[in-house]
Amino acid sequence: MWDYTDKVKELFLHPKNAGDLENPDAVGEVGSIVCGDALKLSLQVDKESGKITDARFKTFGCASAIASSTALTELIKGKTLDEALKVTNNEIAEYLGGLPREKMHCSVMGQEALEAAVAHYRGEKPPEVEEGTIVCQCYGITDTKLKRVIKENDLHTVDDVTNFTKAGGGCGSCIPDIEKILKDLWDGKVAAESAKPGRKLTNIQKIAMIQEVIETEVRPLLEKDGGDVELVDVDRSKVIVSLRGSCTGCLMADVTLKNIEKKLKEHVSEDIIVEIE
Repeated sequence: MWDYTDKVKELFLHPKNAGDLENPDAVGEVGSIVCGDALKLSLQVDKESGKITDARFKTFGCASAIASSTALTELIKGKTLDEALKVTNNEIAEYLGGLPREKMHCSVMGQEALEAAVAHYRGEKPPEVEEGTIVCQCYGITDTKLKRVIKENDLHTVDDVTNFTKAGGGCGSCIPDIEKILKDLWDGKVAAESAKPGRKLTNIQKIAMIQEVIETEVRPLLEKDGGDVELVDVDRSKVIVSLRGSCTGCLMADVTLKNIEKKLKEHVSEDIIVEIE
């Protein structure tokens, strides 16, 4: 499992401000269920003071996404819209006692949802809609967003960009474009590992590949016999799955796990170990 702080665990298990607001003054939606993370932020704003009197969220994502959404709503309540816009993704992470670097994109998503909600309240286009060319087709991420996140978080490698935005974590075809943006922003000075040949898979890339192998190579075979498998978590080289249907309690469960492991070693990485939840 990821090395989450106690605060992240607490707000994941017991989130605050979850749900919808009745007749919200502003709504900001970012991300996509297809991409694995989505967040809807609703705000109630006092017309006289301009302060946020209530904030609620609905999110589709991991523990970090849920905890980051709670942190965001807690940080902005009582602030004016301009004050709220000054809340950075790093402040969201700090509120949680830190986030795994591979999960920092969850804090960035919160910041973007706030920007989108404020733009909606003011009758403006969200920053990412107003301009920018899509660089990462897998996650629909523009060059405008990449440049902003890179500068705000002082990112110097492709891996860092992936951790903070998910760009480059899908098919990987946008990695050369990300490298060019990094070089342009930092006057050609990019950390050496981002340009190394044979670049290792990022965690996001590995998870995407594991999910694809399960969907295309494993699940169809199990479903023929009334079984199924669900990906529960990926912790470095350890893949944790849950067997479903007729596979539950099956005497051949160990053989099934070994076959899944064989497929993942073949298509993703030789160091993968598969365990049951």
